[in-house]
Amino acid sequence: MMNHFRPAVALSLALLVAPASLFSPVAAQDGAPRPVLWMTVSPERSGALNFAGVVQPRMETELAFRTLGRVISRAVETGNVVKKGDVLAEIDSLSLRLAVTSAQAELRNARAQFDNATINEQRKRVLAHTNSASKADLELAEQGLKSAQANMTKAEANLDKANEQLGYARLRAEFDGVITSTSVEVGQTVTAGQVLLKLARLDQRDVVIDVPEFQLSQIRSASHVEVALQLNARLRTFGIVREIAPQADSETRTHRVKIAVDVAPEVFRFGSVVTAILANGWQNHATVLPSSAITYEGGATHVWIVDAATLTVSRRLVGIEAGGTTDPLVRVITGLKAGERVVVAGVNELEEGQKTRLGQEMRP
Repeated sequence: MMNHFRPAVALSLALLVAPASLFSPVAAQDGAPRPVLWMTVSPERSGALNFAGVVQPRMETELAFRTLGRVISRAVETGNVVKKGDVLAEIDSLSLRLAVTSAQAELRNARAQFDNATINEQRKRVLAHTNSASKADLELAEQGLKSAQANMTKAEANLDKANEQLGYARLRAEFDGVITSTSVEVGQTVTAGQVLLKLARLDQRDVVIDVPEFQLSQIRSASHVEVALQLNARLRTFGIVREIAPQADSETRTHRVKIAVDVAPEVFRFGSVVTAILANGWQNHATVLPSSAITYEGGATHVWIVDAATLTVSRRLVGIEAGGTTDPLVRVITGLKAGERVVVAGVNELEEGQKTRLGQEMRP
């Protein structure tokens, strides 16, 4: 932001070396016009804000096996583009296949017991109907049938679970994307949940920039964001401010800003260094003044305007761009018109309607 203030550096330096007599209240005694330093309002067409940034994936998923095992293959490397359902890695599935075989045997045993219980219940029912068996025997047979049916249902569930866990031996892509990192090699034993790969969506990209706190207001009001590739500035795309970090970084005191560039050409790959150019309407009509021209009262900011005909001063409310209190220059956004004369030094000694004598004109 301070790059736009460089043309006015000479102004601030001139104010530092200006004679103290120009601002002395003695000059205004006995109704004598008070000499002042002044400058003519000349709204500049400031350039848009430029920030260096990096293209990063908006959605990056960490992929891991859901069971313990030894990695026997990894089919992808960093930078590979994959489709949904592609096999990315595989672990040794011997123990999982044995678990499936065991579950299948348990299911066959449960079905055999269910068949026997069914036959026994039917026999007891016939005997009880002819009074050849007691009612208690029938009830016991019915209970045995229910138990056998429950065991068979349990065995079926165990087989389904074993088959599902066998499927965990292969790690598949959850969506179309690109592999951004790998952290496991073939032969390594991994635990459930240990990150193997990172997969990022190709259709959702962000440009990430870091913005000083005093420029956040301009970022929020930016109506146009243009992104240029630093390797070739002719390659450009457009974006939208999607997210502004609510807290500043503890070390750099900057806020992380993310700009969505979902429709960018493929040349804007992940990791590409770009320049984000942000512009808004009121920037093109701002006026740069030294901070010594601004007076503060009740949270409002004012300047002193010199009437061209009577050479008297009047105080006017103005709007300034948010910035640090130690900045030597400020950007006035509203309240001034081109050609008006603004007092730039000694403003705390002025009174409403006071007669002045124009001293040296300061120029940005």
